Order: sequence, then structure tokens, then C-alpha cells
Amino acid sequence: MTDVLERGGASGENPGAPTAGAQVLTLGVGDELFAVPVTRVQEILDLQPISRLPNAPGHLLGVINVRGEGVAVVDLRAVLHLPPQPDTEATRIVVLWVRNGSDTLVAALKADRVQEVTELDPGPLTALPQARLLRWEQQMVDGLGKINGAFVTVLDIDRMFDSHMLGLPDAADPARDVA
Repeated sequence: MTDVLERGGASGENPGAPTAGAQVLTLGVGDELFAVPVTRVQEILDLQPISRLPNAPGHLLGVINVRGEGVAVVDLRAVLHLPPQPDTEATRIVVLWVRNGSDTLVAALKADRVQEVTELDPGPLTALPQARLLRWEQQMVDGLGKINGAFVTVLDIDRMFDSHMLGLPDAADPARDVA
């Protein structure tokens, strides 16, 4: 596990980014294919009731019960600014280990579907230099990889769950303190 987590991504900035031959879990959202390192996946769940949180941002769906623990669920479709779609029998919740500084937390993504565990094709991840021109937030992406010659967007789940990326107030923000 540690050899995959210690490698750099497309820009070398993320030591947790997978490299060629690394196993990834592929997720579908709409017509797009995304991947996360399989070493960061705790489990894949069928869609289940999600307890909503008051005043939560739209992409934070709420929490689910995973073996007695409350786990936050983020809507991958909403994070990617895609229009909402009704859930289907293929909709899944992917429970992930996410690094937050020196801590490892458990969080979850809701995806339209989970496809498979597979390996990235040989070759490094490709950076997304044009993302800035497209006004697209690339910080949640480690880069583009290929699976059987087709492009797949490899997600940086640590950055994706960063409070600033999700638009959440900082836990140390005094504005959050309510008397």
C-alpha cells in the first residue's frame, strides 16, 4: 500500500497519486469516467438513506451509518458542477480513507455508478495545463491516465475533501463559534 501512496502524480505535488500500473477503482458520473486509488477505498455500498445536515452546502448530502460511525457523503456530481440526476439501481456510495494533515479520516462519495477495479496503462499521469484556460478547478485532479487506451480522470481525494475545496468554513474560523 505504501509504495502507491508514496509516488507522485502528474505534477509531483501529490505523493498519494497513482502511477502507471497502479490499481484504481473507476467511477462513472454521467458519461465521464473517474478513478481513485484502490488502496484508499474502504468499501463500496449500495445507496442507502442519508441523514441530511441542516444548512450544509448542496454537495454535502449528509451522513450515513457505517458500522456505528457517522460518515459524511459528498455528491461527486455536485462537486463537478454537473446537473442533478435521479438515483438509479447503479448509484453507489464509495467509502474512502482521506488524509487530512497527519490524520486519516473516513468520508464517502456518491457516484452514478462504480465500474471496476483495474490498472492504469503504462505511462505517467498527464497534467491538465489547459484547465486554467477552461476555468475548471483542476486541484481535485491528479491528472489524466489511460485505461485500455481511453482517458480517465484520476481524482485527488485528499484535495477533494479539503474544507477549502468543498467551500466549507475552516474549523478554526471564529465565525463558526456560535454562543
